[in-house]
Amino acid sequence: MNPANYEQIEQLLTRLHAGVDAAEVHGALAGYLSGGGRCRADTWGEALALDTLYDAQLEGGSGALELRALYEATAEALADEDDTFAPLLPEDEAALSTRADALVSWCRGFLGGIGLANPRARGVLSEHAEEAISDLGRIAASELSVDEGEADEDAYAEVLEFVRVAALLLRDECAAAAKRH
Repeated sequence: MNPANYEQIEQLLTRLHAGVDAAEVHGALAGYLSGGGRCRADTWGEALALDTLYDAQLEGGSGALELRALYEATAEALADEDDTFAPLLPEDEAALSTRADALVSWCRGFLGGIGLANPRARGVLSEHAEEAISDLGRIAASELSVDEGEADEDAYAEVLEFVRVAALLLRDECAAAAKRH
């Protein structure tokens, strides 16, 4: 699991008036790193064109420390050979609709991040990776309608695991494509 705390990052983004939620920011960072994007732990807001975050990083203080910790935790989880990476989302105790909305937001951020890092990735990736990008795009463009029942919990868990595995697949595919070119 990702050691970053969703609520803590969400509160930081609210304090900064960032205009994005924790899931989307984490998705963008994970996508950027998965796509081969290079940036420093203390200035990644600039690489992702998130000016409010970059300003906070430049100012220093607790906000900069929290953003650095998010970067380090995300990079470490993506590099873990045991594939323990997971999207940063609200805890399981949160309403299913809240978690589903955050998952949609995470996918939107991930696709934006991978596009920033590797705009020419499409066409050089495997068919499976291309399909994963398309599927993540469908999730990012959707409005998941859920009830709080067991069937929807199970469906959410399946979609979440798909998203997690797709992110890892794209990380591996982008790294392999970079070695080929």
